[in-house]
Amino acid sequence: MSTAAAATTARPGLVLADLLPASRVRNATLVLGGAALTGLAAQIAVPVPGSPVPVTGQTFAALLVGTALGARRGVLSLALYALAGMAGVPWFAEGTSGFGMPSFGYILGMVLAAALVGALARRGADRSVLRTAGSMLLGSAVIYAVGVPYLALATGMSASAAIAAGLTPFLIGDALKAALAMGLLPTAWKFVDKR
Repeated sequence: MSTAAAATTARPGLVLADLLPASRVRNATLVLGGAALTGLAAQIAVPVPGSPVPVTGQTFAALLVGTALGARRGVLSLALYALAGMAGVPWFAEGTSGFGMPSFGYILGMVLAAALVGALARRGADRSVLRTAGSMLLGSAVIYAVGVPYLALATGMSASAAIAAGLTPFLIGDALKAALAMGLLPTAWKFVDKR
């Protein structure tokens, strides 16, 4: 059996977070840590000319949190992130908070994407480069499926204008984020499997 096949079949049904000793404290710490990581990554923000949505590390963190923690804890982390930001914690992109900004739909999409990539990870989607790539692509698609229509509604843009401002400029960055995840996640499993 090849190394890639061994990594894919080893420890079926687990996500990376399941490798830590189980407890309620562990789960609470992971959920809080996932929300905090997403909030920190959101502060890595680069404005995009002509778009009210900046390029951030937020989507990468959200997909990584969902994949590493699994669907349930991933959703709880991203829901906590969203709710705390709505309540005034300034950890959305560029230190903002609330839910009136045109990019809030992407945050809602991240909650759903965390559920999807977490469920896929439990089925081994984070064990190989190709499966991780597919998982990240699907998670990103979910984020855009919620974020772009929300952007159009919040700003009064047409669908084509919202796609041009809220999707197209981000595709290269998303490809780079997916490539990073494709290196990180399968490598983490290979390291674990060697121990």
